[in-house]
Amino acid sequence: MSERRTLKITREEITKAFSTGEWADKYPPILTVDQAAELFNVPKATIYQWKSEGKLTDSAQRVGKHLRFLRDRLVLKLMSKGV
Repeated sequence: MSERRTLKITREEITKAFSTGEWADKYPPILTVDQAAELFNVPKATIYQWKSEGKLTDSAQRVGKHLRFLRDRLVLKLMSKGV
């Protein structure tokens, strides 16, 4: 059985992707659940599930009753380490 491989992305690549243009406007440094789900093209339920399973450690934080994500950490985690 083959080993699952993940795309390795650097912090510099993330910074460059979100520095200007449409992505910079659409996905600010702190994301809502809706924005995170849209960015990764997954349902919001998947984002909540990954969070409850501990797969988004160090990239998500509750602010009151709302969940917020640090965009760059989230991208780095999902694209370099996978879930």
